[in-house]
Amino acid sequence: MSMLTPPGMGGKYRVTGAAYPRMSRKRSRPRIVLAVLGSVLALALVGYGALQLIDVFRGDSPKRNTAAGAKDCPTTPPKPAAKGGSTAASTASASAPAKPAVVLPPPGEITVNVYNATPRAGLAKAVGDELAKRGFVVGQVGNAPADFDKKVPGTGILLGSPTTDEAAYSVLGTQLTGTTQQNDTRETADIDLILGDAFKELSTKEDADKALALLANPVPAPAKC
Repeated sequence: MSMLTPPGMGGKYRVTGAAYPRMSRKRSRPRIVLAVLGSVLALALVGYGALQLIDVFRGDSPKRNTAAGAKDCPTTPPKPAAKGGSTAASTASASAPAKPAVVLPPPGEITVNVYNATPRAGLAKAVGDELAKRGFVVGQVGNAPADFDKKVPGTGILLGSPTTDEAAYSVLGTQLTGTTQQNDTRETADIDLILGDAFKELSTKEDADKALALLANPVPAPAKC
């Protein structure tokens, strides 16, 4: 007899172990569905992350490809060279057309008057002698006129007529840096070089020759994509 059977009762009233009520909870279907969905989502995230890592290590990132495409210019295959010609020369001429050389007057065709607007004695003569050695025609040498004497804070002023060739200014400007350009009422082609307080010395002949060569043969600008 079971301990749960009251005294004096038996037979059909006897409670056996098989008749005990089970206390286990019923499983909720929504929880099961959410668990399955969470597992699927986690697996998808793991797979996506693995693909991204593979792309990074292989260098196939979309951002990298976009940046590379924006930086690199499209190239065109070189044209076949003509008989007796050079493939390299054909490629260079096709990729970047050179600018025509600029015709500049030689220093021997430029007359320069050197004037000293600083307190430094003998400066105009020293600069005039050096310009003469470099091929320029040196005209008058001396102290600057009253309108400029002790009134030029910069390196110097190039003073000429309104009709003076701009190329002559450029050639003379290669001999020193930082000058400004002005015009007066003269009708001659000579140019005044008025030395200011900031002037130290002329550019070295080597630097002046390089600047002159670059002025005569300008470097072509890089091609735009």
